[in-house]
Amino acid sequence: MSSPQSNSMFAAFAFDSSELTKSAVNSIRVALGVTGVIALIIGVFITFWPKNSAVVLTVMLAIYFLIAGLAYVGLGLFSRGITGGARALDIILGILFVIGAILMFSNPTESAVVIGIFLGVMIGILWIIEGAVALAQSGNSSSRGWSIFFGILSIIAGIVLLFSPFWGAVVLFWVAGIALIVLGIVQIVRAFTFGRGMQVSA
Repeated sequence: MSSPQSNSMFAAFAFDSSELTKSAVNSIRVALGVTGVIALIIGVFITFWPKNSAVVLTVMLAIYFLIAGLAYVGLGLFSRGITGGARALDIILGILFVIGAILMFSNPTESAVVIGIFLGVMIGILWIIEGAVALAQSGNSSSRGWSIFFGILSIIAGIVLLFSPFWGAVVLFWVAGIALIVLGIVQIVRAFTFGRGMQVSA
């Protein structure tokens, strides 16, 4: 009879205490603690200062756009192993990235609003599609009632989000902040409790 651990779907991620040294346990504790603190700080920042967080994320996205744009322009100008058409497309794409970065840098607050609305619309469309798929497949589902319920709920949520994409994105942002706070606390607790009672090598 196999042990409960071997039957667990997470058995591949379980640590064997007999194979862990003390330094390995300490390293895992540090990793859990650091990731937990980072997640907690980001979660608190997002939850209590969502506007500032959105602006910071917009600036980070603008930096990415700028770097990607310059890389594409450089690829188009200096690459000799690709066709002229591909090089032209790289240059055009790079210029569009740079323009996007400049626009976001010039007014990060308004850019954050636009990005929030765009994400809200995209998520709303995805929820509607997901709900329609769930309804279409409900006939083959072993839990038909739950599939229909999920499908209808997903479609309604998607429609609501389409009609108020900005506020929907704000709510999702806030929920993500709370989730990060919870995950951060859990990781910190794991950092303090991991390895207790384990038989580890020196």
